Amino acid sequence: MLRAARHASSAAASASPCSTAALLDLESIVGAGGLSVNESVIENHGSLERGYVGWSRPQAVVFASSTPEVAEIVKACAAHRVPIVPYGAGTSVEGHIDCPAAGTVMLDLSRMDSVLAVHEEDFDARVQAGVTREALNEHLRATGLTFTVDPGANATLGGMVATNASGTTTLRYGAMKENVASLQVVMADGSIVEAGGRARKSSAGYDLTRLLIGSEGTLGVVTEVGVRLHPQPEATAAAVCHFETLEGAVGACVGATYTGAMPARMELLDAVTMAALDGYQGQSFASKPTVFWEFHGSAASVEEQAATVGELAAAHGGGGFEFATATEDRARLWKARHDAFWAVKARYPGLDVLATDVAVPISRLPGVVEATHADVARLGITAAPLFGHVGDGNFHLLVIFDAADGADVARVRELEGALVARAIAAGGTCTGEHGVGTAKLQYLDAEFGAPAVDVMGAIKRALDPLDILNPGKAVPRNRH
Repeated sequence: MLRAARHASSAAASASPCSTAALLDLESIVGAGGLSVNESVIENHGSLERGYVGWSRPQAVVFASSTPEVAEIVKACAAHRVPIVPYGAGTSVEGHIDCPAAGTVMLDLSRMDSVLAVHEEDFDARVQAGVTREALNEHLRATGLTFTVDPGANATLGGMVATNASGTTTLRYGAMKENVASLQVVMADGSIVEAGGRARKSSAGYDLTRLLIGSEGTLGVVTEVGVRLHPQPEATAAAVCHFETLEGAVGACVGATYTGAMPARMELLDAVTMAALDGYQGQSFASKPTVFWEFHGSAASVEEQAATVGELAAAHGGGGFEFATATEDRARLWKARHDAFWAVKARYPGLDVLATDVAVPISRLPGVVEATHADVARLGITAAPLFGHVGDGNFHLLVIFDAADGADVARVRELEGALVARAIAAGGTCTGEHGVGTAKLQYLDAEFGAPAVDVMGAIKRALDPLDILNPGKAVPRNRH
């Protein structure tokens, strides 16, 4: 394919770091079907990007099928000084797969989708980076085990490692850092590194696994992941409860964290979000602040947890505590939660959506949420549905705006800046689970201090001296 187009494209390619020679070398590694410069293929590798920033496209997409192949691809890109952006499922929202450097190659790992091993007796599994969380759990269905990290989207495990993904079950089971035991990673020079192991604990050497989790593909390309598994609970029940006020709903969530109930999931959705969900794909909900809970354990403990939380909800003005134990009823509730983004998009056709998140200490959550709602009203934002995993202090905004309207964009930027500043002042973080990408770079000094960000830059410089691995993400380029 590329050889046939060589003369037609050589002039344009020579002006870019990704020369025709580089593309030919890559094609020799993956074969004619493994590299594409087709416009539709490139367009399909966009993501839910930030509306006022846009998405810079790669020059080519290369599909890898194995770790040795990834290693050869990285070596070739290093030789030609070609930037590489790893790609899993494209579900990130903070600019992680943006390709601002000219001539960037996007490295698609979705074909690396094999579950390599399941060790039932040790509660762990080994998968390739392109395996999605839903595919892994389908594979585990008959074993009585489950992989618990649920960010909502059907993301790949490699992508979830890259952003230290978490989600609806983090309250009880933890984020990726608590559920990844080992990694296989291709470094910037093409060397293949094994980090971590299957033992439940280790005091040996630097903890490379934790360093690489959340590094957003800037330190290495994850090709295999060793994950921790959990037994499927004996009993599971879900509940939904509507509140008259957002303050009451937040208070119930905060109160639940101080009880012994410890829900497996606890999701807050404000009235704007619930209004978008009402009627979406045939669903029916009251347009009021709402909390979804899920409880795991023995039948007796689930009943006890639900009773405790039900009393707490009532004390905070909750009404209509609806309990669901049937699989289909629970699936309906959690489908609604996972549909929130698309329901909001459908509610505001023709407008853009900025997805952003912060996390704060749980005791500071009520004040931060209340002030954020006040900012939305003060700035005259069209809408900013709020929802999230409030049991761990993490919440999201889906800000509705018109990217073609400069004044609207300015209001959105002001809202996000105020949100992040307030979260950091409360002892929190600029991003609880989305990651830094390109969008949150500007807030790192405020959160960590310049010396800490300089250390991050030094790590990036040491492991990727040519700055070819997802450049411009996670750490500002002027700091390494």
